Amino acid sequence: MKVSELRVLDVINIEDGRRLGPVIDLDLDFEKGMVKGIVIMASIRSKGFFGGRNEDIYIPWDKIVKIGLDTILIDGRDIVSINY
Repeated sequence: MKVSELRVLDVINIEDGRRLGPVIDLDLDFEKGMVKGIVIMASIRSKGFFGGRNEDIYIPWDKIVKIGLDTILIDGRDIVSINY
């Protein structure tokens, strides 16, 4: 799978079935040659200057349960990182 193909997949939390948002970035460890996590743009908007903006959420790679043809399933129980 190409990195560009990840951007079109829906990220779904298996805990509640909620769509979290699109993949906007990868966290890579170049020294070890591995992916450490993904960054998604959350679909909820925060109140802020100029009417708010989307929050970024970091998903560690070990929280990804399955990458399928249409979706990325994650275990979102302990995900609290916002504004990566």
